[in-house]
Amino acid sequence: MSRAAPDGERSPRLKTLEALIPFGAFVLYAVIARTVFSGRPLLIDEIVQMLQARIYVAGHLWLPVAAHREFFSILHVVDTGDKVYSQFPPGGPAMLAFGELVHAPWLVGPLCGAISVAIFSRLVKMTDPDASRAFYICATLLFAVTPFGAFMFGSHMNHATTLMWLLIATLGLGIVAESDAPRAGWAFVSGLGLGAAASIRPLDAFAFALPAAAWLLLLARRDKRRWTDVFASGLGVAIPFVAMMYVNAQTTGSPLLFGYEVLWGKAHGLGFHAAPWGDRHTPSRGLELISLYVTRLQSYLFETPFPAMLPVIAALALTKRLSALDRYLLASAALLGAFYFAYWHDGFFLGPRFVFPWLPVLVLFAARLPRLVRERFGRGRVWAGTNAALAAGAVMAVTFSLPVRVLEYQNGLTSMREDYTALSARAGVKDALVFVRESWGAQLMARMWERGISRSASAALYHGVDACLLDKGLRDIEARALRDSAAVAVLEPLLRDSARVQPSQWSPDSTEKHLQGAPYDQRCVNRINEDRLGFTHLAPLLLERGSGNVYVRDLQASDSLVAAEYPARPVYLLRRKNASADSVFEWIPLRRDSLVADWRSGRP
Repeated sequence: MSRAAPDGERSPRLKTLEALIPFGAFVLYAVIARTVFSGRPLLIDEIVQMLQARIYVAGHLWLPVAAHREFFSILHVVDTGDKVYSQFPPGGPAMLAFGELVHAPWLVGPLCGAISVAIFSRLVKMTDPDASRAFYICATLLFAVTPFGAFMFGSHMNHATTLMWLLIATLGLGIVAESDAPRAGWAFVSGLGLGAAASIRPLDAFAFALPAAAWLLLLARRDKRRWTDVFASGLGVAIPFVAMMYVNAQTTGSPLLFGYEVLWGKAHGLGFHAAPWGDRHTPSRGLELISLYVTRLQSYLFETPFPAMLPVIAALALTKRLSALDRYLLASAALLGAFYFAYWHDGFFLGPRFVFPWLPVLVLFAARLPRLVRERFGRGRVWAGTNAALAAGAVMAVTFSLPVRVLEYQNGLTSMREDYTALSARAGVKDALVFVRESWGAQLMARMWERGISRSASAALYHGVDACLLDKGLRDIEARALRDSAAVAVLEPLLRDSARVQPSQWSPDSTEKHLQGAPYDQRCVNRINEDRLGFTHLAPLLLERGSGNVYVRDLQASDSLVAAEYPARPVYLLRRKNASADSVFEWIPLRRDSLVADWRSGRP
């Protein structure tokens, strides 16, 4: 029986089902965004990009630095000069800004995910033109419900928006390549997708842009008319790229200088060198990271009880011929892996996020496995066994693995998902100055930043010096008003000292042990006891609005500096009731006249 007849008979229903998959994917991702991630940015990367999105919506590219920046400074925010802005490229926050305009930034990821599903459906038909419509639907459905993708599309992470633009670029490139005549319009779309992706995650975009450029140039070499496609694609790339360069020039001061280089220096970039906090990135460590990403994919990709990469590898082994688009996707994926092999950071959140652009090619080959097995072995036991194993894996993933993963995500990063506006309203705190009690470590970092010590040097000092010794050193340079290189010169020798207690060795439950012979004075003991009483994070509170409260970091003796700027506001201290991560928050009213004595004495 030919496949044309049954395909034609089922075509109307299948077409309807195919059209509904992106809509269903949008609903799924939106439900995940609200029920799993509380509709809020949770990772510091998400929070900082959300802060930048609000700056854009307010009509600015940056904000002026506060008079006492140490009360507001957070990780990944550039405030080392006279401007405040995110360290991330502008494209990610710009995408979130569209959602912020309608007061629903949590919908950006689901919408980008739905668009990605629709484009993937079209790409499957281009890579497998002879397959049945049922295969197209199954492959698209698999892409839509793959857990790694579904959770990422439900988040505020810029990996979701990047993948959408990369798929747009791939679709445009595929249409240009399969045409016998120039397709300048689609070439422009392809370039626009690559340029937009570059404005969000430049490295990811570059991995897809290099093979795309080579492909277009090869086509132009064979047919001179196709040079119009090359130029149209270049124009598409240039528009968002020039916009990104303009934003960089207005913020960092140089078109090709990004915020993360301003904060962390050249050590942030690719290569085998010392990482920003001092550890050296080597080829062996690069191999370790790539291996780790692949190992994590075994669990996070499909959440199956068997290694998730097994169907992908088997399909690759059974594939006799790769389409041109297959080769492009594989080349881009390999180049992306090579780039992150040379990158020092371990990118982990909701799975191995740095290799998220691998998702389309991994799903594509996994979806092909049953068909490839049938073509090689026929409709016998091997084919039946393969289908049964895949079906059983899917059932077990839905029944066992996914519920556990959902609970894990729902119960993580609790302090980042609180509705602090509602909490402050219930506590009757409005139009107040609220000191947020962060951990001692977070306070130490902010104090080092305020002294002009770079983020990388601060990280090295924090990880390598006993907290009490570091606190004493900071008090010394603060009392002497030392800054920049002079402050570093005082603190750097502490790295070489043989401190008896490292930061990771002390805890609130073992204070007495460390006091025996340890270099801890009363102020250090007070700081340890503060952590024992409970603390929270400042970053998510900077996103709160509606209560009129001003949230600042509690820095004890320095708090009078910022308190003087808000003389008419009531003053509160916000902290958790105890050190437990799920303990309730306390809004403790403070009296200005009694606080000065406490600040000077170092009492918590």
